[in-house]
Amino acid sequence: MTDSTEKKTIVRTLSGTVVSVAGDKTAVVAVHTMKTHKKYRKRFGSTTRYKVHDPENTAKLGETVTFKACRPVSKHKRWMLVPDETA
Repeated sequence: MTDSTEKKTIVRTLSGTVVSVAGDKTAVVAVHTMKTHKKYRKRFGSTTRYKVHDPENTAKLGETVTFKACRPVSKHKRWMLVPDETA
């Protein structure tokens, strides 16, 4: 056995549109995905809302953001906003 065994962790990353910034340090992001019905094979849209931790309150209503999975920050927040690299 080698001592330099490295374990790679894969962090889930999603992107969506900010739909609410009412909470302090929290943004609600809606992620729209297309799914296929098992029996009828018809495609339909599905929207899931995630509560994302935004420590600097940088998210603005209507903008597209990227966020990643993290340790639980509060009861409902398990996602953290990824800082924008273009700035």
